[in-house]
Amino acid sequence: MAQHRLDASADTVHWGYFDAALKPQLTIDSGDTVTISTVSGQASQVPKPELGLTVPPALTAIHKAVQPKLGGPHILTGPVAVRGAMAGQVLEVRIKDIKLHYDWGYNTIRPLAGALPDDFKEMRVIQIPLDMQRMVGKMSWGLEIPLKPFFGIMAVAPPKAWGMVNSPPPRKNGGNMDNKELVAGTTLYLPIHEDGALFSCGDGHGVQGDGEVCITAIETGLIGTFELIVRPDMQLEWPMAETPTHVMTMAFDPDLDDCVVIALRDMITLICARTGISREDAYTLCSLAADLRVTQVVNGSKGIHVMLEKSMLQRAR
Repeated sequence: MAQHRLDASADTVHWGYFDAALKPQLTIDSGDTVTISTVSGQASQVPKPELGLTVPPALTAIHKAVQPKLGGPHILTGPVAVRGAMAGQVLEVRIKDIKLHYDWGYNTIRPLAGALPDDFKEMRVIQIPLDMQRMVGKMSWGLEIPLKPFFGIMAVAPPKAWGMVNSPPPRKNGGNMDNKELVAGTTLYLPIHEDGALFSCGDGHGVQGDGEVCITAIETGLIGTFELIVRPDMQLEWPMAETPTHVMTMAFDPDLDDCVVIALRDMITLICARTGISREDAYTLCSLAADLRVTQVVNGSKGIHVMLEKSMLQRAR
């Protein structure tokens, strides 16, 4: 299968939104591999020269030439069209590799935002140096925090009828899921809404806790390598994923309780399909062995992901 490269530039990014009308920046065949570089950060979040950190020229060029739309902060590279992908099918995204794109990230606290919107009265932006060899972020108070990079946003195009939608809330097309489990070695499955799938990514995170409570992680640029496979044999309403050890269902909604209901029902359906056991038995298994985790609580639509070890998916005798 062929290998491709798409780098972030003023010509290849869309800032702050998704739209099925976006023209593909690259078209590949199902099963091909594409390496995509991404950038993050508005001009006010870029480190000053005296810090000795490297600002990629692509980020500076994007600040000069590209206008954000709909208030979304995310600079997204793409989209990539996949030949033969049709609405109603599923795009399998095998995350082969994720590397740091530059040697710093930033974190922002914003009044009236995050999990504690009334507790912090001042805007704060800090830059965090990243040691690319040791894979640690160097916090100002002396802590070195291990990096576990992942893309906060991986998405296909939304349905055309939605028009242009802003990037912060995650939706059925994926988007700003902010799921820290989606590291290299994980496979993401996205329901396709428009022919060609139109895959984009961005919102690189150096590391993040479940919840992303202050509204940002270590925000940084990443370079990801993805194998994109069209799955005509699958149908999904919501994204799901598989790690080497777990299956994972996901849901997003302004009400966290509704997220639980959606993601749990999808896990029960998955268990029944793979094991042949009854819904009652699957529900019991979820209560005994599945973990419900709060993905994030700060993106307008909150997130829940349900994780179950693959070893529990034994076929019924």
